[in-house]
Amino acid sequence: MSAEVSTLWGKMQEMVNSFFALLPNIVLAIIVFFIFFFIARGIKTAVRNLTRNRRYARNLGLVLGRLAQGATVLVGLFIALSIVIPSLKAGDLVQLLGISGVAIGFAFRDILQNFLAGILILLTEPFQIDDQIVFKDFEGTVEHIETRATTIRTYDGRRIVIPNSELFTNSVLVNTAFENRRLEYDIGIGYGDDIDAARQLILETLYETEGILETPEPDVIVVDLAESTVNLRARWWVQPPRRADVLSLQDRVLTNIKNKLTANGVDMPFPTQQILFHDQTEETDGDRSRQREGWPVGKGNAPKPRSIGGSLRQLAEARSQRNGNGNGNGNDHDKGHAQSTNDAQR
Repeated sequence: MSAEVSTLWGKMQEMVNSFFALLPNIVLAIIVFFIFFFIARGIKTAVRNLTRNRRYARNLGLVLGRLAQGATVLVGLFIALSIVIPSLKAGDLVQLLGISGVAIGFAFRDILQNFLAGILILLTEPFQIDDQIVFKDFEGTVEHIETRATTIRTYDGRRIVIPNSELFTNSVLVNTAFENRRLEYDIGIGYGDDIDAARQLILETLYETEGILETPEPDVIVVDLAESTVNLRARWWVQPPRRADVLSLQDRVLTNIKNKLTANGVDMPFPTQQILFHDQTEETDGDRSRQREGWPVGKGNAPKPRSIGGSLRQLAEARSQRNGNGNGNGNDHDKGHAQSTNDAQR
């Protein structure tokens, strides 16, 4: 028992002595690693500062800064490990990183997918910081484009974080991609109004409204003959195409158009619907050539209404003719038939 204890004690002393022997190397390795870490942060900050004031280079600066930071930290880690373990070679480190990379790739597949998508977004620049985009049900201003996700600020003051892989593989509408943007709105006028006159009034309003570009020129076209209106589409261009400016200008345009058309007597009717009732008591029921479907009779003769008494009289007369009357003479029968016919017509 005492021999086993002494052996265990000896091994523990060897481990402690080895630790103290490596302690200076460990401290030096930590110092070297932190030096490289702070150098990496400095490189990232310097690259971002160089491209901060350049709109089309900011995303590229973010990519280069992060890649430079990661590469510098990785080099510092290699040097620190070589200080702690002098027998460790560069080939061993590369092999270790290769095996670890495969394992990490399977474990963090979604994270790596978002990372690669973020790198591609920053390099290809389908949109940039401060652009206003629409993605599915979300719309707002791009705040940050990171390697994992993109952050947008909605117009009502909320923040949306969208994974980069979804942005890269789905359609994104960029409202501020170009300097100018065309807006449009449909205005309905009455069928009795002059289309050319209404078109000219709307064009005058567009030219008089401050903020609408003269080039490209605004225009007004007929787009629909609707149920109760003739729809004219007013189209105009604005600059810059940001959401707040667009809404403010649209408010002025629609207010001015409405006031202009009303002042000049152009009708802007409400949706109307006409319901016709078919009178099934008329004698023309079932005759499609004479059926009026509820419309006024006009100059023609109005169909006579049916009555229960007249129908019963016609039924009795038809039975009498079918069965015959053996006790009466022919003249009396003809007179009775004529009298019944006159009664039915009355």
